[in-house]
Amino acid sequence: MTPIRTITVAGAGAKGREVAAATARAGYRTILEDISGQVIDLALDEIRRLAGEEALARIEPERALDRAAAEADLVIETVPDDMETKIEVYTLLDRAAGPHCIFASVTSCLSITEIASLTYRPSLVLGMHFSSNAKLLELVRGLETSLDTLAAAEQVGLRLGREVVRVKESPGLIAGRLSALLGNEAFQMLEQGVASAADIDRAAKLGLGHSVGPLEWADQTGLDTCLDLLERLHRSLGEKYRPALLLAQYVKAGRLGRKTGRGVYDYGTAKRQAGKS
Repeated sequence: MTPIRTITVAGAGAKGREVAAATARAGYRTILEDISGQVIDLALDEIRRLAGEEALARIEPERALDRAAAEADLVIETVPDDMETKIEVYTLLDRAAGPHCIFASVTSCLSITEIASLTYRPSLVLGMHFSSNAKLLELVRGLETSLDTLAAAEQVGLRLGREVVRVKESPGLIAGRLSALLGNEAFQMLEQGVASAADIDRAAKLGLGHSVGPLEWADQTGLDTCLDLLERLHRSLGEKYRPALLLAQYVKAGRLGRKTGRGVYDYGTAKRQAGKS
């Protein structure tokens, strides 16, 4: 297996810039690709804030995916989770990247086996799902992912300072499924008036030892993202993942969490407000 020295991050959105900051901070030459120059500029500004000038110096911005992949030993793909987009991206990556290059997707919902089938290198394709708490990395093995590919990705994860777990391909993986259930239950309790949002979160932190409450986590993740995950899990795994009505209502109202200034909590005021609308 070729040593991993150059990592290309495909997509400079929220997850892409988080991953690029981590790989650059760990000392990897990092190529950050996005078709939008404005998105790249915003990403570089955030990486400067998150990781500092030394890490930023290791990042090379690139707007052409084929050029970004040409010298990569590992491509970490962070583009939107729809298969049409994946087809376009992986078809281009497979042509542009060297035959040794590993492809990793951060998806927690789509099939790694199906993504790998878009390429001529299915043994070199896996999932690398980065938990938002900066501690966990879930490595997902598709049907044809080789053990060498998993081992190489695991070494990257450890160098990034992540705790690495290996997961059989499954919708939502481990952390996503557990978080989805807990968050959905919290929304159902809020909807039923069992307790205020602040008290539900406080109980989860004090009673379960969580660093962040489930409703705070939902606001940080994005309520639209939480709803999308639950809908996918509901379709594939059954009734227990049916999204809470209140969560769907918040999304319809545009209350998506921190990114819009209001979700379960209001981030537009100095004092955070809790409760139902």
